[in-house]
Amino acid sequence: MADFVQNTNVKSSVRKLAAPIADIDAFNTIVQNVILNNPFGCVSYMSGGVNHPPVEKTRESYTAKFVYQDALGKSIGRSSETYSTIAGFNAGIAAVLANTANNTAHGGTPARDPAADSFSATLRCHAPNGEIYMVNFSRQQVTLSSYEDDAIRTVLETWADGVTALA
Repeated sequence: MADFVQNTNVKSSVRKLAAPIADIDAFNTIVQNVILNNPFGCVSYMSGGVNHPPVEKTRESYTAKFVYQDALGKSIGRSSETYSTIAGFNAGIAAVLANTANNTAHGGTPARDPAADSFSATLRCHAPNGEIYMVNFSRQQVTLSSYEDDAIRTVLETWADGVTALA
């Protein structure tokens, strides 16, 4: 029986943020800046007959948190709703807050708990050296994965050092 032999040295690095990214708008600004301005110097590529941009979003998830309170402001329940787009996230929040039947079932009034919300987006990047790597942004950290060349991490670190929310 043949053995598996390692032929690459794929790495992963994490930057834990000093404070969570403030809100969905700040989060979206960071992610869209990377997609639109390509600060990592990525390049377009072809794969499977499809032309891919230098940086593309491959996955995203946005979770809104709610606390249900009784007439005295006492917490009587919690819920969370997860959406695959920011538009869905914003529309979903309005829908949950306006859902009288759901509020009655909980026996209270929903209050947003935005400090507990979570967001994540994964970007696929194609480095000039041919490597494809992933950058995952969440509210608490940035993860660089599937890279071999340490120069990729250096470029990402230098960029992140210049983004106040990623300190």
